[in-house]
Amino acid sequence: MSDEAAVGSTGAGRSKGGSLIGVFDSGIGGLTVLKELVARLPGFRMVYFGDTARTPYGTKSPETIIRYAIEDTEYLLRLGAKVIVVACHSASSVATEALKERFPGLPIFEVVTPSVKKALAVTKRKVIGVIGTRATVESGVYERLLRSLDPEVKVYGNPCPLLVPLVEEGWLKKPETRMIVKKCLIPLKMKGIDTLVLGCTHYPVLKKIIQAKAGKRVILVDPAEELAEEVKGFLETHPGLARELAPDGEPRILVSDLTPAFSRVARLFLGRQVQLLKAEDAPA
Repeated sequence: MSDEAAVGSTGAGRSKGGSLIGVFDSGIGGLTVLKELVARLPGFRMVYFGDTARTPYGTKSPETIIRYAIEDTEYLLRLGAKVIVVACHSASSVATEALKERFPGLPIFEVVTPSVKKALAVTKRKVIGVIGTRATVESGVYERLLRSLDPEVKVYGNPCPLLVPLVEEGWLKKPETRMIVKKCLIPLKMKGIDTLVLGCTHYPVLKKIIQAKAGKRVILVDPAEELAEEVKGFLETHPGLARELAPDGEPRILVSDLTPAFSRVARLFLGRQVQLLKAEDAPA
């Protein structure tokens, strides 16, 4: 599958399986979002698409990220999606407005805004830290949104580029991981943060370590949890749409490229054995 056609050539035709919630990410980190969605919306039909052939999105230009996000959304729509969940920080920060313009009336949820609202709700001293990939932190998306809602809030970001590969290698209990987490948090602790946003979908897997190193007085904000709560709340106020998303058992997990490493990490993120299907091989 070529880079240009990683999504566009798959899944031709609309799914005959009924309406569903479509979730996409640049890779498989967004499975932390899927896990929270399933916990809050058991029985709802869901399809997750991880664009593993073109990951990561964070190193790409805004124009490319927008194009990929549109292609991912179109693919999920062909499968029957009536709700789109953008479980990718890069796409959420760069492509959300373009998606809403391209697909007017389609309920689209992204991973940044719900965690920003939660952080503002729980901070006591209005000193908020953000950790994430270098692309997310340097984009300043969290700082801009937080300060647009409360100009008095102080926001400090620190990129933690080593955490994603550590998670994907399964080094959750290694002393090196605890050491690197501690080093990532030192600059933020020195600023006196009382709230910390986990600005990467991989980070919830390290939540216990991050909490221990941040200190019990620092409140962690998990975007996966907050995004899932927002989708749940939306469906509770739209019962007609909720009824369309008929029970379907296990969510389908599709990827644009499949390797044994992806399967191993997916099991780690979801806490159980799962079946990943290559998108072009999956039935519509």
